Amino acid sequence: MKREELLNSKEYWLSKIQIDLFNEVEKYMQRNGLNRTQLAEKLGVSKDYISEILNGDADHLISKLVELSLAIGMAPRLSFEDLDTLVKADSFNKDENIDK
Repeated sequence: MKREELLNSKEYWLSKIQIDLFNEVEKYMQRNGLNRTQLAEKLGVSKDYISEILNGDADHLISKLVELSLAIGMAPRLSFEDLDTLVKADSFNKDENIDK
């Protein structure tokens, strides 16, 4: 399969999103000393749901998002950013704009 074909495939983008999400959740759990059960309790979901996400069973909405994005010729790129850093940067920008 050529790289262009790969980048146009639903499976590639769905897998990428799943892997990125898995990596971020795993890092969060490690940083906070949480296991799957504790994470599920924190989020108010079942342990089975957390296991599904971490085992790559994609939510159908993500699948549809990927499908729709590709259908309109767009790459469904998601990024994960540290929330505290984002809030601080946003606050800084707001304060800067207020003074002008």
